[in-house]
Amino acid sequence: MSGDISYTTEEIAKLLKISKLTVYDLIKKGELPSYRVGKQMRVDPSDLEAYKQRNKGVQLNDQAGQTDGYRQSHIPAMHSGSRHLVITGQDLSLDILANHMEKKLNGIRPLRAYVGSMDSLVSMYRGESDIVSTHLLDGDTHEYNIPYIRKLLVGSSYIVVNLLSRNAGLYVRQGNPLSINDWSDLALPGLRIINRERGSGARVLLDEQLRLNGIKSAHIKGYENEQNNHLGVASKVAAGEADVGVGIEKTASIVGNIDFIPLIKERYDLVMLKTENNQIWIQTLLHILKSDEFKKDLQAISGYDLTLTGEVLLET
Repeated sequence: MSGDISYTTEEIAKLLKISKLTVYDLIKKGELPSYRVGKQMRVDPSDLEAYKQRNKGVQLNDQAGQTDGYRQSHIPAMHSGSRHLVITGQDLSLDILANHMEKKLNGIRPLRAYVGSMDSLVSMYRGESDIVSTHLLDGDTHEYNIPYIRKLLVGSSYIVVNLLSRNAGLYVRQGNPLSINDWSDLALPGLRIINRERGSGARVLLDEQLRLNGIKSAHIKGYENEQNNHLGVASKVAAGEADVGVGIEKTASIVGNIDFIPLIKERYDLVMLKTENNQIWIQTLLHILKSDEFKKDLQAISGYDLTLTGEVLLET
């Protein structure tokens, strides 16, 4: 039956030919009514059609306006007493954080957008996200995140707080047959790499290390082959489809059949805009990050360094 059909945010993005973050923004503003099934946000076909008609400037007739479906489609999601907060990033720690926020913040519904670090900051600049995670290395200063945040959020008032630190480096085939031990080894003739998408922290890390070591990406076989997450990169190496890939230590233990070469400890930070509407939940979020309960949940996952967790690194 048509009443049993609903769309995920990914499906809505494809149907409307917009980004998933834009879908979240529509939900957040109450322009596209939604509800949750487990961890997924769902949208009914009638609500999607009503949204499309409104944006076409077409007025639905009075008879249609008397149906429950039509009335529901025009009730903004915010009016139900809940507010949506978009949290960007791919690390499992963000899912744990979202669960804690939902327990501690009445009326708050965290929405998870699985996008890379650079796209996350751009989405915040555009007003499409509320909490963004980032792990972007600036090779010249060897500083994580702050240089990029300063450039992209010019004119904004924001706060940067550490979520965790973790080892990043290279996935290599089991036994490391090519004896890859450092970034400079990426210049080995015939080496096959599997890359991450543009804007991801791992892609920025790779590009910065290639630049610092004087290695041209055009000379690396497979540089243009991309995966959208660490798991995809590690799996390609494990399957023998690539010799090396950039990622984090935790994923290597999940995939197996590969070795991990740790080369840098990256700082994984959260960024939030200090608007009037955000101030209340920001304080609660900072309390969650410092709480023993939250840290205990993170400690159950190997590969996380929580030394700086909850520490405010920059506030403008």
